[in-house]
Amino acid sequence: MNSLPKIMVAPNGARRTKADHPALPMTIGETVAAAVACHEAGADGLHAHVRDAAGAHVLDAGLYRELLTEMREQVPKMAVQITTEAVGKYSPAEQCKLVHDVVPEFVSIAVREMIPEDPSGEVRDFYSWTREAGIAVQHILYSAEDLGRFYKMVELDVFGGHEHQLLFVLGRYAEQQESVPSGLDPFLATVADASLELELDWGVCAFGHRETDCLVHAISNGGKARIGFENGLWNRDGELAADNADRVRELVAAVSR
Repeated sequence: MNSLPKIMVAPNGARRTKADHPALPMTIGETVAAAVACHEAGADGLHAHVRDAAGAHVLDAGLYRELLTEMREQVPKMAVQITTEAVGKYSPAEQCKLVHDVVPEFVSIAVREMIPEDPSGEVRDFYSWTREAGIAVQHILYSAEDLGRFYKMVELDVFGGHEHQLLFVLGRYAEQQESVPSGLDPFLATVADASLELELDWGVCAFGHRETDCLVHAISNGGKARIGFENGLWNRDGELAADNADRVRELVAAVSR
């Protein structure tokens, strides 16, 4: 399984628009241009969302294939992770179909969205297929309770194997959400207390003005970082970042000190 990029940029997400920041990419062309700039700034991965003609988040295989083609042509050394984020709109079956139709190298899937109840045979078959296809699945976990449920799914052999990629989300997608570095502590405590010995390749995303501080804290504890306008628009000094590459440059400088 391919390792997670050390710094993955999430330039737009599912919710924000240019009303939040004029440099937030909405089209595939804008997303690729942002990815190129972020790669030059030090990011080695792209967490990609695509939007429809009206600018809304969409799980569209055709748009993702177009994005992946453009990325291979313009920045081939940058890993690309697609998302199955449901935003209250897409079912587990629709999320699975997207991954089947695209067959990406990397995909992020929220455990609570894909497995809202006890795992079905279809869900088990899906995760088995991703492993056979060599798709690196990053399990999105919004709380220590989510992480505990992830361990339960591992015990039930839903995901298969002992190597897993995780994303710890510090905070919530909510108005005025402000994450703090200590938000990582419950996740690390749950990992330390777990009875299962797994090889975890984990990263963090964080919201608001202390995004950089949270990501530096994660990296100092052995994790990786997802940074960008999906989660935070501000640099450490409280000023609005110029663009996504500005956020990447600040993080690279912070972890290089």
